[in-house]
Amino acid sequence: MTPEEKSLLERTYKMVEENNRILLSIRRSARWGSVMRYVYWAVIIALSVGAYYFIQPYVNFLVSEFSGTADNATSSQGMIQLLKSL
Repeated sequence: MTPEEKSLLERTYKMVEENNRILLSIRRSARWGSVMRYVYWAVIIALSVGAYYFIQPYVNFLVSEFSGTADNATSSQGMIQLLKSL
């Protein structure tokens, strides 16, 4: 092997090593991006479900009040109590 070929082979080896590091870094970033995307959506869904369970009694009360099956006097008293609790 001539010195010129050896030099070319060493430069090629260094370039391949650098490319390998870059590709590993890109792959690692893509994995973390995927994990963070799943975490992001899990948090959004969990907060939505939690908010629903938090406001569910108020929603059920309002649905029952406006469904027309309750007395007007009872519904107005219930509405006043609901507003006071807020």
